[in-house]
Formats: sequence, structure tokens, C-alpha cells
Amino acid sequence: MSEYKVRDIRLAEQGRRQLEWAELHMPALMEIRRRFEREKPLKGIKISAVLHVTKETGALVRTLMAGGAEVSLAGSNPLSTQDDVAAALAEEGVRVFAWKGETVEEYWQNIREVLKVKPDVVMDDGADLHALIHESYPDLRPLGGTEETTTGVLRLKAMEEQGVLRYPVIAVNNAFTKYLFDNRIGTGTEHRRRDPKGDQPSDSGQGSRRRGLRLGWKGDSVEAQGDGRQGNSH
Repeated sequence: MSEYKVRDIRLAEQGRRQLEWAELHMPALMEIRRRFEREKPLKGIKISAVLHVTKETGALVRTLMAGGAEVSLAGSNPLSTQDDVAAALAEEGVRVFAWKGETVEEYWQNIREVLKVKPDVVMDDGADLHALIHESYPDLRPLGGTEETTTGVLRLKAMEEQGVLRYPVIAVNNAFTKYLFDNRIGTGTEHRRRDPKGDQPSDSGQGSRRRGLRLGWKGDSVEAQGDGRQGNSH
């Protein structure tokens, strides 16, 4: 078993059930996992991630491991960490340093823990990991990284403009597949999950009517139209 620090390792069985449930609802990721299991494109790659430690992230981490990666994980938000998922991942060989309700000091210490492996790739949500690397680890130069949030990307763009960003970072929100899954597909599915009959009042008071320019509203609209309900996108 890997090095880890979680709330209670005895929660692992419950966490595995959570992961299995999430994976049932993530068919695209499961298809990628099957390919990763065959091809092992990440063999020998060390990945350090600071992300929401949830069942969805856990499914992603399992997929990275299926591709051959060695994964270290800390929580990007102490309030969102699912302790049972953290325990399950720890039992499966992930270096997990996360529990719900961390103090600020513990939060930063856990990020330092995932950097001890000198990662080849870093994955972040908020850019605290990226910032710490640049502030406190001058000799660490990952091959590249990812950033989940718009705020984090703005921080990184400022670093790039200052000439101090040491490695390329992918802005996840700019990925076309992420754009489609979150907005055109995911938003509509989530709306349907909240309002399966279309009889709960919306902000306009007319079923699933939505206003706004964001593609997310279009996801609601397309889903509603598929149900035979009214779904307007303005």
C-alpha cells in the first residue's frame, strides 16, 4: 500500500462503492481507461494532482493509473473531500493526502507531500500547486500541467506575461471535449436529474425555460426538447 494520510482507511469499502457508481455514469472516461489498459501511455510518469477529492476525481485517478501513471493526490478544497473515496484510493496505491476539514496549514502541507515525488506532470484546480512550485521549488520543472479553473488560468497567464512560467499548462476549460461534456451534455442531464417531470418552477415559471447566452443553457434546452418539453435558449 502507498504512503497516505486520510481520515479513516476503514472507509475504503464504502469509497469503492462510490467509485463504481461514478464509473457507471462516465462512459467516455471508461472507454479511455480501456485504451489506457492496453497501451499504457503513461507508464513511469509521476503525476501530482491537487483536485477535489470526490468519486468523479477518483474515477479519473483510476484511469491515469490504468495508463501506467504513479499518482499523488491532495485536495483542492478541504470542504469537498469525500473521506471514503480518499480511503479507497489509498488502498489502491494512490499517494493520497486529503481529508475533509483540513486546516489551512494542513492544506499546504498536503500539497507539499504530493510534490515530494518530483512529478513529471501536475494537475491543479485553483493554481495553488503551480504557484507553490514556482515559489518554493526552483529546481522542479515538470513536463507540463493542467489547470481547471478560470481564476487559476488568469494567475498562470500573469506568470507567463512576467516570463516566470516554467512549463506549459493546459487550460482545461478551453478543451473542446470538456466544453461539450460539461455544457451541452452535462448541464442538460443534470437539469433533467433535478427536474425529471418538468413541473418544477424555473426562474421564468414555465417548465424548463431558460435564459442566457452560455452554452450551458443550451444543454438544458436540448435535453428538455428531447423530453418533449419546452426548452428555450435566448
